[in-house]
Amino acid sequence: MTIRPRRSVLYMPGSNARAIEKARSLPADAIILDLEDAVAPDAKDMAAFAHVAPDAILVPKIQSAEQLEDVGARLLDTHADKRIHIWAMIETPLAVFNILSIAKAARDSESRLAGFVLGTNDLAKETRARLVPGRAPMVPWLMACVAAAHAYGIDALDGVYNDIGNAEGFVAECAQGRDMGFDGKTLIHPNQIEGCNAAFSPTPVEVEDARKIIAAFDLPENRGKGVVKLNGRMVERMHADIARRVVAIADAIEAAQSARA
Repeated sequence: MTIRPRRSVLYMPGSNARAIEKARSLPADAIILDLEDAVAPDAKDMAAFAHVAPDAILVPKIQSAEQLEDVGARLLDTHADKRIHIWAMIETPLAVFNILSIAKAARDSESRLAGFVLGTNDLAKETRARLVPGRAPMVPWLMACVAAAHAYGIDALDGVYNDIGNAEGFVAECAQGRDMGFDGKTLIHPNQIEGCNAAFSPTPVEVEDARKIIAAFDLPENRGKGVVKLNGRMVERMHADIARRVVAIADAIEAAQSARA
């Protein structure tokens, strides 16, 4: 199982060469070079950006599957590298209502859809929902987006946390996003990377337990079983699938850390 960690994804201004250079040394799993709000209108051109072969292009204000089809067609027309994926910003009420059909577009390889990024600030603005600790007004929308993403095999990234000085609140929101099923969180400051990585990384205890579950089902006498007994508890085969993902993520994180060392 090949998995790329997406625990921490940091926004940086795409027109700031110094910031881009600094990004190379940061322990974030990914960097978003912001060409929307952080760049003047006359400095934006998706066609030109596509030819520098980024891993993905994050497209704002996606509200329908048809928009993704248009983006995919435009990339095809410009002969953009076929390995470039599309990530969709989910930041309007209409996007939330259409989330299942948007996620389903991932089945069409020409859409290039690889994940969702929640734009919680814009979503709050559009719905008039308040950004409060615990995000109770948004929980149903966030969960709908996570469920739709994973139903069609794509990743989902949680929205940003605005109060840079509130470390406790940030950690709590990271934990909430992790527990909801988000694969990671978008960030607005490098100081948020460490806490975010910690929240979305499997703990040593979780990895050890996952390896034991995998080993139990790999025993010759258990390979045909749907349920096995392990340390006094009954473990189903679906737990082995979950365990393999935990180990794959842990291994990928370790490999990335070794590459940076």
